[in-house]
Amino acid sequence: MVRSGGEPRSAGRAADGTGPARSRERFLQGEPVEQGVRTSILDSWQRCRTLGLSPDRSDLPFLDDFDPDGRIVRAAVPVLDRLQARFSGSEINISVADAHGTVLLRRFGEASLARKLPAIQRVPGFVFAERVAGTNGIGLALAERHLIRVYGAEHFAERSQASACVALPVRDPLSGGIEGVLCFGYPRGAENPALRAVIRKAARAMERRLLGQSSERERALLRAYLTTGAEAAFGLHRGIAVDELAPELGSRDRAALMEKAAELISRAQRAAVVVPLPDGRRITLVSRPMTSASGVEGIAVEALLPYSSPQEPLVIPRQVDEVPGFPAELAVVSAGPPAARLSAAPPSGHRPDAAPGRLTVGAKGAKGAKGAKGAKGAKGAKGAKGAKGVTAAGAAGAAGAAGVDGADGDTGDRPVPSSSARRLVLVGEPFVGAYALAARRRLELLSEASGRIGATLDVGRTAEELAETAVPRLADFVTVDLSEAVLRGEEATDPLDDLRRTVVHGIRDDLPFTPVGKRTDFGPGTSQRRCLAGGQAVLEPDLKAAAGWLAQDPEHAERLPADVHSLIVVPLVARGVVLGIAGFYRAQDPAPFGDDDRSLAQELATRAALSIDNARRYTHERAMVLALQRRLLPHGLPDQDAVEVAHRYLPAESDVSGDWYDVIPLSGTRVGLIVGDVVGHGMLSAATMGRLRTAARSFAELDLPPDEVLTHLDNLVGRLDREDPDGEGVGIIGATCLYAIYDPTSQQCVLARAGHPPPALVRPDGEVSYPDLPAGPPLGLGGLPFDAVEIDLPEGSQLVLYTDGLIEDRHRDVDVVLDELRGTLAHAERTPEETCQAILDTVAPAHPCDDIALLVARTHALDPGRIATWELPADPAFVGEVRASALGRLADWGLDEAAFAAELILSELVTNAIRHGCGPIRVRLLHDRTLICEVSDASNTAPHLRRAASTDEGGRGLFLVAQLSRAWGTRYLPEGKVIWAECGLDAA
Repeated sequence: MVRSGGEPRSAGRAADGTGPARSRERFLQGEPVEQGVRTSILDSWQRCRTLGLSPDRSDLPFLDDFDPDGRIVRAAVPVLDRLQARFSGSEINISVADAHGTVLLRRFGEASLARKLPAIQRVPGFVFAERVAGTNGIGLALAERHLIRVYGAEHFAERSQASACVALPVRDPLSGGIEGVLCFGYPRGAENPALRAVIRKAARAMERRLLGQSSERERALLRAYLTTGAEAAFGLHRGIAVDELAPELGSRDRAALMEKAAELISRAQRAAVVVPLPDGRRITLVSRPMTSASGVEGIAVEALLPYSSPQEPLVIPRQVDEVPGFPAELAVVSAGPPAARLSAAPPSGHRPDAAPGRLTVGAKGAKGAKGAKGAKGAKGAKGAKGAKGVTAAGAAGAAGAAGVDGADGDTGDRPVPSSSARRLVLVGEPFVGAYALAARRRLELLSEASGRIGATLDVGRTAEELAETAVPRLADFVTVDLSEAVLRGEEATDPLDDLRRTVVHGIRDDLPFTPVGKRTDFGPGTSQRRCLAGGQAVLEPDLKAAAGWLAQDPEHAERLPADVHSLIVVPLVARGVVLGIAGFYRAQDPAPFGDDDRSLAQELATRAALSIDNARRYTHERAMVLALQRRLLPHGLPDQDAVEVAHRYLPAESDVSGDWYDVIPLSGTRVGLIVGDVVGHGMLSAATMGRLRTAARSFAELDLPPDEVLTHLDNLVGRLDREDPDGEGVGIIGATCLYAIYDPTSQQCVLARAGHPPPALVRPDGEVSYPDLPAGPPLGLGGLPFDAVEIDLPEGSQLVLYTDGLIEDRHRDVDVVLDELRGTLAHAERTPEETCQAILDTVAPAHPCDDIALLVARTHALDPGRIATWELPADPAFVGEVRASALGRLADWGLDEAAFAAELILSELVTNAIRHGCGPIRVRLLHDRTLICEVSDASNTAPHLRRAASTDEGGRGLFLVAQLSRAWGTRYLPEGKVIWAECGLDAA
């Protein structure tokens, strides 16, 4: 989208996942929107609703009584001209509005963009304040008073849905009040993160120009400088502010001169200082005291430029701003010796009808005390772009002398100078506002850090937030090294020996620093070692002078960027424990780090260390909960042939909850499938999950039907609530559950659920449906019944059970997700493993905020040839016939070795059914992994195993059954019961 920000790219949704159109629609329909929308956007929407704004409104109010030449306009025009040149050919538009939201200036990267706007928006005067235009970049920046990004559907008005913008308030550097707003607008699909850095830099340039608009006291100082006979002449060029001292000077050169000039003014004394520039040139700054006619005392600072003739006259071009009260005849001075005076007469060639020249002046900081009272030095002035005062900057180059353009363009014999030997750099009062300006910048950075660092509970991300906050406003490069134990969530033990590079961040990407993930070992005399050993920040203002410790750590020295010249190393200490270190490197800014920078870096590191420690503690607790959770979940699936099962468990990114699943082999070759979800997160939920899973398995192994299992679990959850010493009976524990029992002999499945999402059923032909299964109340409410439903599951069907973390997400609608799940499951040829993976790849949220438990079961049917069934009346005479028939079937199956045990078991079970039950009596043999003998009758009387005395004639039958079988038990039917026993086939 922009030339300097890399290749265009499509942003799609907002990068941080905010501003979905659905959330806006829900808000406009009056539905609650608590998540998925950034707080600032939601607050703005609510204000728009309170004001009665309509999202369909397309017109904007227009004002024609604004000041077209106000302070913000004069400060913005040169900046916007440069921005327009930079973004030429792109789809970006640039706007400047005043403090009331009235757009005063507009520039377009492509001229055709203006034709797409309504006619009223092509000229200054239309209002974008939030109170009339709804949520937008300009209005929200004024309301929130900081950098704002508005994307697509985050706009309140329909007219702006296809666009995005980033806006930043422009403040008066002296008062701190908002003078206006700078806004970049662009198409929604052309997002570029580099715009944030560009808009910050442009806003700072405008603020410097606002600082350059002089006050009456400053004009008095300038008049005194001119009328008392300048020791150095000066020239002006196009009204550009202090950072445009000369076209030949780069931004770093200008910054170095402005900072040194502010320092000279703050010292309030006559001095001459040579300022070396990075390219090897040296410029001399000269300061001298002066007093205006009204008694205003100040300091003038001039620059001696070594590449011009000292006799060239200096001119003030016509196009620069005129100083009120400044006589036009003083516009030309001589660059002669110190005794030279300003000429009171117009120079040769001056025409009386020519307009007077204008002079640019600029304020640099807050008003300071008068006089030369003490030299505070330059402490605190670092980072400020000058001092409060008047600036005259630039090279003379206008066509015409005396700052006058001829009406016909004829220059006559007037000299046309190319440059000047001396320039006025700064005029201001001692104790200038550079300190106040720098202090305000530091406070703004700390304020931003408070809201930015620690936004997540991730150790690595918190370290990245520290680096992103410091670059580029404090440092050009930042590295963060943390103890490996901290990264794992444990207590740091010896940070001197187990540091690992966690973050490398800077103004460019090709950084030669030790890469992220590598161990960092620093030499014994390095700044990092001294920082860790002493627990204090270490300042290296000049790395060239630090050759001693760099020689002790040649590997680290080789990895430093060539242009880095200053370093601050700060320990990351939280609650008395050293977690790691942060390194702040300066390269572009020619001024080295100072004591104030060290204090600021220390404060940032302290705040970041507390957030990192909080994230570490959270990581430790989450690891414990996750370990407990995984320990309580099944470690493997039981051997059974009824279903082919695959499963997945995906913990939430933020916290672990109590989701679980289980596969339970049951009698008669049946299998139980269960998924559940405990409400809440953390250790309590994980522990409760373990208790519920154990209880559910126990109830299921009693061969209870699904609805009765849920009833017992409901009673258990209610009891846990009442027994909780901290819950006070308010029901802090809740859970949902789905339980299904599949019988491969009949291909029937019985299901019941307690407040749980319904399962998905995939038929062999690919048809996907959600069975109409009564929802039932969540577990823990008590007293409400659960209903079970029986459905047919042909062989090859897939039953998909899941928890709500799969389908419920604050950015998605449940119905839409269920449709996505239906489409994903419409592939019956997939194996359960492939189905699980497809669901996680296409349906599961990328960043789940709740646990996801997934269970996919493909059904099998027991071969009818492996099933033998007999029915007989309640007559002991038929026992022998059944026994003989069973032995014959066992012989057919090749189970002669198991015949003896099976014959005794069947004899005992059938005899008991005839003696203690009632007809009809049914006998069934199932040949699966084991041989299962089942005898059912219509009685609900359950047999009990007891140890018969030596004198008892009976009571030993069930004891023999228990000894001959692997397992035995009773299963109740709607009418009657089944006594079953399993015989092993190992010997067969």
